[in-house]
Amino acid sequence: MSTSKPKVPVLAGLDIGSTKVCFVIGTVNADGKIEVAGVGTAPNTGMRQGVVVNIEATTDSIKKAKEEAELMSGYAVSDVWVGVSGTHISSFDSKGMVAIKNREVTASEIERVIEAAKAVAVPTDRTVLHVLPREFKVDGQDGITDPIGMSGVRLEANVHIVTGGQSAINNTVKCVEKAGLKVAGLVLGQLAAAKAVISPDEQNLGVCVIDMGGGACQSLYFSNGSVAHSSITPVGGQHFTHDIAVGLRTPQFAAEELKKKYGCAMASMVNENETIEVEGVGGRKSRVIPRKDLADVIEARAEETLNLLANDVRMSGLLPLMGSGIVLTGGASQLDGLVEMGEFIFDIPVRRGAPRGIGGLTEVVKSGEFAVAVGLLLYGLAQRKDLGLHQPQEVNLGESIDGFTKKIKDFFGQIF
Repeated sequence: MSTSKPKVPVLAGLDIGSTKVCFVIGTVNADGKIEVAGVGTAPNTGMRQGVVVNIEATTDSIKKAKEEAELMSGYAVSDVWVGVSGTHISSFDSKGMVAIKNREVTASEIERVIEAAKAVAVPTDRTVLHVLPREFKVDGQDGITDPIGMSGVRLEANVHIVTGGQSAINNTVKCVEKAGLKVAGLVLGQLAAAKAVISPDEQNLGVCVIDMGGGACQSLYFSNGSVAHSSITPVGGQHFTHDIAVGLRTPQFAAEELKKKYGCAMASMVNENETIEVEGVGGRKSRVIPRKDLADVIEARAEETLNLLANDVRMSGLLPLMGSGIVLTGGASQLDGLVEMGEFIFDIPVRRGAPRGIGGLTEVVKSGEFAVAVGLLLYGLAQRKDLGLHQPQEVNLGESIDGFTKKIKDFFGQIF
């Protein structure tokens, strides 16, 4: 592409959703911060609730989004961090214990204790995506987040293991590779979103991040700074659109437009006298209706969706630990009135989350729909500490990341 640009480390994040594909390219500046350089989106029909249902369609969408992002940024990318989410994800806790050599904890002990905790029977049809340390114990002393340099004879670790369905992941990887890209790493979608939208303070207080997408809502719970639980509720923005299409008798694309432009989750927030024009189906004339009618349709679905999510929070048993409340992100969270209704239904503080801690084209990616894609850049940067700070030359990510099986080195400061 352009040859005059100085060579800088380039990272790319790819969020393959049920309604659209987001491709974000970022460079790492001299301070080791991400600067968003290019963004591409393309509608996608080849996914349903995080699982590929049509390889061709998904591959085409990825190609389109990639080309758009490459044009905008002027960089060509060969590999990409990919977000994985959907109904096939499941997670559980595990423990490991090792004896400490020389009575002092070093990085190799930590690696060993994580390996020990990973040694659980994972079914053959599942892949381990992440092993996230929750806390360490040295000789029974608990609540340690970073045990390096401590003295003792026994080191224990509590970890949270996130696994995904092997076939669902293989199909996602296949789509990415058919679009001419290498996978630098697979990351749980809501973990990436959390990295982009919440602060360390919120993590320590306890927070639930809900990534509201087109096909489903993915939740991730943090308590004491580490991941405690993940879950999925199979209702998303598409369901709102469908309700509008049926309730107001209008085509899907028109329903989507109405939702984005005039949608509101609380009918009481809408001006009584406001009217909107609704397209007819099958060549019928468009008609004018009160905007309140639209809000009534959306309100019923929003209430149901938030109640399902609130139930999920209660079932997790972590509600008492959610000190800083709930953060809604993702495209479907942008609906007006959703936060106000959420506060009422969840009975704990609710806010919208948008990507932060980045430079470059911040205006373009400042809405929740880019949370996962931007989070993937931040995650990729954290995994590759060597980027950014001291080397201006181009870095080929592919060589240094040996497949996905690459051992996760020095956990700390990296996964949060």
